[in-house]
Amino acid sequence: MVLEVADIHVSDREGFVSAYRGAVEVLRTCPGCRAVRMTAGIESPNRFTLLVEWDSVEAHEENFRGTERFTQWREAIGPFFAQPPLVEHFTDVD
Repeated sequence: MVLEVADIHVSDREGFVSAYRGAVEVLRTCPGCRAVRMTAGIESPNRFTLLVEWDSVEAHEENFRGTERFTQWREAIGPFFAQPPLVEHFTDVD
């Protein structure tokens, strides 16, 4: 399992939250996606962290990023980005 972490800064908090809620099933139902969680900043209210558990980096890249699902996702939430998100993958430390 890998954890995708996306640091997202938005220009319109309410618009972004609404768009996310309307589009999250596109991500949640993707093959290889285990769990999705969006957190909102308290001190920085226009900052969000998206946490997605994937079977593998390949599941993320091939089953989501390389498909129409990603296009739908990005069209829904992308207009609210204040800057491009920083996206990285992490693994657990044993």
